[in-house]
Amino acid sequence: MRRLIILVMAVVILAAVNFEIYKKEQLLAKGSTILLELAPVDPRSLIQGDYMILRYKIASLAEVATAEKDGFLVLALDDNQVARFLRIYDGEDLQPIEFLIQFRKRGRGINLGAESFLFQEGQAHVYSKARYGELKVIKTGKSVLIGLRDENFEPLKPNDD
Repeated sequence: MRRLIILVMAVVILAAVNFEIYKKEQLLAKGSTILLELAPVDPRSLIQGDYMILRYKIASLAEVATAEKDGFLVLALDDNQVARFLRIYDGEDLQPIEFLIQFRKRGRGINLGAESFLFQEGQAHVYSKARYGELKVIKTGKSVLIGLRDENFEPLKPNDD
C-alpha cells in the first residue's frame, strides 16, 4: 500500500511538472515578442558569477512603482518592438495595439517575472552590452524572458571561445 501511495504521488508530481513545461512551451510558440528597456545599473554589481540581475525601466515609473497590489500593465509597441507603458490595467477593453504584461508588487517596486538572466561562465563581456530584455508574452499577460538585445536591437549570443 505504501509503494502504491508513493507511486501515485510521483505520477502526480511528474504530471504537474510536465504540465508547467507544456504551458511554457505554448507561451514560447504562441507568444508575441516584445522588448523591455533595461534600467541603468552599475556594471560592477550587475554581473555576479554567471547571471545578471535585470531591472526594467518600466518598473521604475512612479505610477507603476506605487501600484497597491499585483496586476497588469497595459503596454504598446513602437516600430522596434520596444514596449512603452500606457497605464495600469483596470479591466477595460484593450485597443488592438495594446497588450498586457503581468506584474507582482514586491516591496517598493514591481517584478515582471524575469529579473535575472543566466549565462555561461566567462560570457559576462557579451551580456554587459544588454540594453533590452526580449520576452514572449501571451494575451493573458503571462511572459517569459527568452534573451537580451543590444542598443541596435540585435540578439546577444555567447562567444564560441
